[in-house]
Amino acid sequence: MFVDEDRGYRAVASRDPRFDGQFILAVRTTGIYCRPSCPATTPKRRNVEFYATAAAAQAAGYRACRRCLPDAVPGSPEWNLRADLAGRAMRLISDGIVEREGVTGLATRLGYSERHVTRMLTAELGASPLALARAHRAHSARLLIETTTLSFADVAFAAGFASIRQFNDTIRAVFAATPTQLRVGAKRHRPLSTAGKVNLRLAFRQPFDGTGILDFLKSRAVNGVEDASENSYARTLRLPHGTGTARMHPTPDHIDCTLRLSDMRDLGSAVARLRRLFDMDADPCAIDELLSTDPALESSVLKTPGIRVPGSVDGPEIVLRALIGQQISVAAARTALSRLASALGERLEVPDGDLTTLFPTPAAIADHGAEVLAGPRKRIETIIAVSTAIASGSLDVHVGADSDELTAALESFSGIGPWTSGYVKMRVLGSPDILLPGDVALRKGALKLGITDLATRSAAWAPWRSYAGMHLWRADSRES
Repeated sequence: MFVDEDRGYRAVASRDPRFDGQFILAVRTTGIYCRPSCPATTPKRRNVEFYATAAAAQAAGYRACRRCLPDAVPGSPEWNLRADLAGRAMRLISDGIVEREGVTGLATRLGYSERHVTRMLTAELGASPLALARAHRAHSARLLIETTTLSFADVAFAAGFASIRQFNDTIRAVFAATPTQLRVGAKRHRPLSTAGKVNLRLAFRQPFDGTGILDFLKSRAVNGVEDASENSYARTLRLPHGTGTARMHPTPDHIDCTLRLSDMRDLGSAVARLRRLFDMDADPCAIDELLSTDPALESSVLKTPGIRVPGSVDGPEIVLRALIGQQISVAAARTALSRLASALGERLEVPDGDLTTLFPTPAAIADHGAEVLAGPRKRIETIIAVSTAIASGSLDVHVGADSDELTAALESFSGIGPWTSGYVKMRVLGSPDILLPGDVALRKGALKLGITDLATRSAAWAPWRSYAGMHLWRADSRES
């Protein structure tokens, strides 16, 4: 990813927080790297260099600023905007795939050789997959050090380090502090969480339409799996190493998040998935600036600045929810999904309030879905066929999937067309430029905004048509 150094330095000089997470500033004279909005004195232009990622800065020998915490920022919107190898790889690395399956697993998911993936990431981002994963581990470790009472040995294991020595060396190299110093510093600011429970502040770029995303999730909340209100959202999580629950409460400048995890190794993956669910890494200023140039959307953008496209915490779940919701109302789909979860969902060993159930696995639906699902026979057959394919591994729906390949794989099933495949790509891959012109509510919203030729008009909204679609959906629900 190319960093325009002149533009980058102007952002640093103005301490513009909109650029936090989009690039890293490193200062040669101090050996420290920072976020663009760091409150420290602006370094001289000749003393700075720019990196695409924190991992690249670390690989060059820089350590993280302890004042601005450059790893505690929204991620780069580049990873959703880009559907290339680097973008797909970064989404998988943030989900912890290298810690779980190594570079081999990452390359397999991407469909390339390890050598090719390493060469491409090093050329594009200035860091190898292992270096990028190391930065991810360091961030997860700092969260555990500062927000829990876990022993450092347990933190090292949970964050994915191979040994205590590797953990200690990495923390010192990245943060210029020992684990003990990080924990002592954190105690001055907030109480530590108990084992198995983590309280976090998740950053996003402002403006942030928290109300809109809560309304979207609330109207689709599955009983037992999710619990939503006007100011909060909670759900159960099926994670690589265990299960968990998450409770999210948006505030004006961050989201308060409480995680309960059966295995702390899932912290990084859980945080990455929740960030995608709430679309926290979007660039709302760029999106609103372009969409507001269309007179039909201008008023909606002014009413709803920072609109977000809800993502997902589990790819297969979104596929199955989309299939069950085809050609029925949102309320009817919610009822059907709640019935399915009650019948086939796995119960949590320790319920968290109203959160009692995990969304059913594709295997459970493949084996018993026909006994629970109602509706047209062909739709049920499609749901069973897709569930069987996901359960067997012949259909793999994950954040690093290639967009075109995923489209072809989904539409190869009878009963799946462009609406379903587009909806899945929008929510699972975070694709920002998906418009669903066949969606009834979207077309009604367009007409209410005076848009009669949606196909022609939408060309000017690229590459943010997914966000334009959210405005159209909002227009329909707002005026219904």
